[in-house]
Amino acid sequence: MPETTSTPAVLGQQRERRQVVRTIVGTAAGNAVEWFDWAVYATFASFIAGQLFSPENPSSAFLMTLAIFAVGFVARPVGGFVFGWIGDKVGRKTSMTLSVALASLGSLAIALTPSYELIGSGASLMLVIARLVQGLAHGGELPSAQTYLCEMAPAERRGLWSSLIYVSGTVGILFGTLLGAVLSTVLSSEQMSAFGWRIPFALGAVFGLVALVMRSRLAESTVFAGEKGSAAPQSKPNLIAEMAKHWRKALQVIGMTVGLTVVYYVWGVSTPAYAINVLGIDPKQALWAGAAANLVFIVLLPMWGRLSDKVGRRPVMLVCTAALIIAYFPASAILKDSAIQLAVSMSLMLVFISGVCAIAPAIFSELFPTSVRTIGVAVPYAICVAAFGGTAAYLQAGFEAWLGAGGRTVFGAYAVVLLLISLITVLTIREGRGRDLSVND
Repeated sequence: MPETTSTPAVLGQQRERRQVVRTIVGTAAGNAVEWFDWAVYATFASFIAGQLFSPENPSSAFLMTLAIFAVGFVARPVGGFVFGWIGDKVGRKTSMTLSVALASLGSLAIALTPSYELIGSGASLMLVIARLVQGLAHGGELPSAQTYLCEMAPAERRGLWSSLIYVSGTVGILFGTLLGAVLSTVLSSEQMSAFGWRIPFALGAVFGLVALVMRSRLAESTVFAGEKGSAAPQSKPNLIAEMAKHWRKALQVIGMTVGLTVVYYVWGVSTPAYAINVLGIDPKQALWAGAAANLVFIVLLPMWGRLSDKVGRRPVMLVCTAALIIAYFPASAILKDSAIQLAVSMSLMLVFISGVCAIAPAIFSELFPTSVRTIGVAVPYAICVAAFGGTAAYLQAGFEAWLGAGGRTVFGAYAVVLLLISLITVLTIREGRGRDLSVND
């Protein structure tokens, strides 16, 4: 008899565990694919420059490639609005599924773009269009995924769960970096230029199809479903009016993001390409160094997330942002002309960047009510990342090209000033640890 009466409870626990696994894996897989699609462009920027732009001026071609990396960010605010609207009106699951499909379409387009030798400037134009498509998708991916994950997480573990966004995203980036290192080792320079750089983009399209199927099988966020089911049609808020109502919180998203997005894209994504093209470090060694530094990042993310569940979000964010300000110039001074220096400097910065990235999704979700939680983060975040994160790699390389050795100092000062803005903004954000996201206040 005891076995019989306990069976429903056991079955319920098993179903709950399966749902948790499905939620985590589906969210993580799609997020990893989108970040892979997005960041692999920076990893292979030097090869793209040689194939899709005029070979007459290699330095100019590389800068143009980085400029198109920034152009892709222009579409992100539009994507943030579109997918944010879908997420808050139709559902988080729908927004996440559509965004990964669109990102993979852009990746496939890059893989199939003919070379400059074949169609001239048409190759550059096709690249711009593909990056704009990916920008639309990525503008909606992070806010949709982080909102969904944080709403599904237990309140006492939301910081730990939110770290999965950057864990999975960095796994995608790391896979792209490792793939670049392997391809650069296995293939000759001629083969890499001819077809090797296209392989990651083709794989991104295939991975996207798999993630699309996984996300289509997810359950809708319980917090969103509860609010949608309880609200009468006439009482449902106007989305634009709700966004305007929370303009101060939108400014907080921008302020907190402005410096952090610059250091993340510089030290977490584009520094290996910078080291290859500006500092002359061997491509294979630079890619392996970048992979090693990102492993440090992945390991530390859940640790910071769990710590924030115990001591609060604000203390972790304040300590890590202040440490980034202090460490920026020492880390930059370490980076000279060797892969070891590259690995050490990247790892130093990523120790503290990981603390910020681990809990930012939780902080954003705790700022806004359910009715505008996706779009309230998506639009200001995408605008800020487009204006500052998207231009970071270009400015980093550009300042050095335009100003010589002093260019690195100028860019460093620019990054530190933005980090100070982020630090001040964190002081204005209320502590949200343990907050019930279904309670709108």
